[in-house]
Amino acid sequence: MLELGLKMLIAYLVGSLSGSLLVGKLYGGVDIRTSGSGNAGGTNALRTQGSVFAMWVVLIDIAKGALAVWWVPGLEIPGLGVDPAVSRDWLQVACAGAAVAGHVYPVWFDFRGGKGAATLVGVFLVLIPKLVIVVIVVWVLVLVLTGYVGLSTMSGAVAAALALYLTSGLSNPPLLSFLVLMALFVLYTHRENIIRMRQGTENRMRKVMLFRQ
Repeated sequence: MLELGLKMLIAYLVGSLSGSLLVGKLYGGVDIRTSGSGNAGGTNALRTQGSVFAMWVVLIDIAKGALAVWWVPGLEIPGLGVDPAVSRDWLQVACAGAAVAGHVYPVWFDFRGGKGAATLVGVFLVLIPKLVIVVIVVWVLVLVLTGYVGLSTMSGAVAAALALYLTSGLSNPPLLSFLVLMALFVLYTHRENIIRMRQGTENRMRKVMLFRQ
């Protein structure tokens, strides 16, 4: 179990490397948590700092999610061997979850991060590459119909779990459990978006909407 704990910790620390705050330091100390929605994710970066800033933020956040799943589970830690009691599949999804948690609650940045979307995309690219297209299609479709980025993200996370279940059933318990847990976690991190949508005060990307009325 020591291997599981240490690798989850490493994945969490990787996830805590917030793209928006790292890029902000290169831009003269910009902290987007003091602007717009106050969130340290790609959407707020786009709205407050522009497309180039946001592009680098999203790329970093995607890359760290992929790295935590692809590299950390197989990492050779000096003095620590492979624990035969730890399933490699469960270890991989545990590291994935730790990375997403690190993005949302980054130890390096006062535990105030993003909502997990871009990091989760990086995780999906490694864990479920064949289903990523489903997530993207659902995300884009919801966005152009509603204009709500948060609703698109929540829909994409739910679609990932549903797509795996429909294509593989219960044949992969670790992965299905992870996707269901992440769908619930994304709903939780977007709870304020849900409240604002119900109140009619949530920001919309009207430029991309098909039916702007």
